[in-house]
Amino acid sequence: RQGIGEPSVYHAVVVIFLEFFAWGLLTTPMLTVLHQTFPQHTFLMNGLIHGVKGLLSFLSAPLIGALSDVWGRKSFLLLTVFFTCAPIPLMKISPWWYFAVISMSGVFAVTFSVIFAYVADITQEHERSTAYGLVSATFAASLVTSPAIGAYLSQAYGDTLVVVLASGVALLDIGFILLAVPESLPEEMRPVSWGAPISWEQADPFASLRKVGQDSTVLLICITVFLSYLPEAGQYSSFFLYLRQVIGFSSETVAAFIGVVGILSILAQTVVLGILMRSIGNKNTILLGLGFQILQLAWYGFGSQPWMMWAAGAVAAMSSITFPAISAMVSRNADPDQQGVVQGMITGIRGLCNGLGPALYGFVFYLFHVELNEMAEVETLGKASKPNMANPTDESSIIPGPPFLFGACSVLLSLLVALFIPEHNLTLRSGSHKKHSNGAQTHTHSPQAGASDGKEPLLEDSSV
Repeated sequence: RQGIGEPSVYHAVVVIFLEFFAWGLLTTPMLTVLHQTFPQHTFLMNGLIHGVKGLLSFLSAPLIGALSDVWGRKSFLLLTVFFTCAPIPLMKISPWWYFAVISMSGVFAVTFSVIFAYVADITQEHERSTAYGLVSATFAASLVTSPAIGAYLSQAYGDTLVVVLASGVALLDIGFILLAVPESLPEEMRPVSWGAPISWEQADPFASLRKVGQDSTVLLICITVFLSYLPEAGQYSSFFLYLRQVIGFSSETVAAFIGVVGILSILAQTVVLGILMRSIGNKNTILLGLGFQILQLAWYGFGSQPWMMWAAGAVAAMSSITFPAISAMVSRNADPDQQGVVQGMITGIRGLCNGLGPALYGFVFYLFHVELNEMAEVETLGKASKPNMANPTDESSIIPGPPFLFGACSVLLSLLVALFIPEHNLTLRSGSHKKHSNGAQTHTHSPQAGASDGKEPLLEDSSV
């Protein structure tokens, strides 16, 4: 195998860290370029750009995953990282091309999918959740550190240096994959023919979604994920821009905000999540996380002062426990040979939200006329300033962040649905332990795994 040493989780961790560190450096310059390029409808265009990227990722992820099952992970890691980072140098060369390429790069912006497949190749079933947690924590760590570094360098030396540095980090990531990352997919796991055809069912992004209605518990979980992650995806795409130019945060304050909330989120997902799961149970942990998310979104929606954003950020960190708790519930209660199917459904729901959420947020900002004034005015705002609205006499002055209130209503519906998810009466079906010990079941990361068993309930009620 080409690369350094045997394939390991640490190879995956380095690839993820470098990719998202490069993009994190660009947090401050990107907000400036976005407003300069689309001064009239900044939020709307930001939502459309991220929406197109998310939808393309949703459509392409199953195909890239299926192809990586045939051709190996390394080549597709190289492909996804290269095209995901390709727009970075265009930020200073041509902003219009930069945003166009960002939208189109969604076709290959599925590095996480390939990384999770890479990790699944080299870990046993009982190790996998820990390994995935390490990868996710690395992603969070890269976003905790890089925006602050980028903001400082941008303030001291200008945006051009930050773009050059981010491009260098991206090239370093590509070089690391080429030279250091060994292939994880064993030869015996690949089809006999190197160019084996891929079936449409493997590449169909809606295949996993069509299986949702086959089990009532899975249906409830997927609806909960959709209604709670839709506003989260939209918030992630626009919130830093909102802080920067509507609330009046400086670039350094935005970077500090990201760092503080990121650190609190890591603590919540590692320390607090474990304590809550042991003390109040899986379902109650999910309900608590959704409650924190409702409070956080409502606070963002009505908040107009910087201190309110900081307070809501602490609540946002606690709301980050929701999805890990949902994943744990599914992982504990699904048969080993159904893990790929159920997790694939949830991943598909999240991918769909990554496309719909940003577009929804941008459209709601546009409907409520939340627009931006000139960047120069934003720079001169004091910390105690009122929200920087283009039309302060309309309803926007009463509700600074309308999309966040829409998001709070969506999560409230998600909470009501989650109340009906059973917890204590879920268990693995008989015979599952035999399946678990079978070595052939170790590669359950593919969403198509166990599709032939699709007519059986994916999560079984032991009381029946």
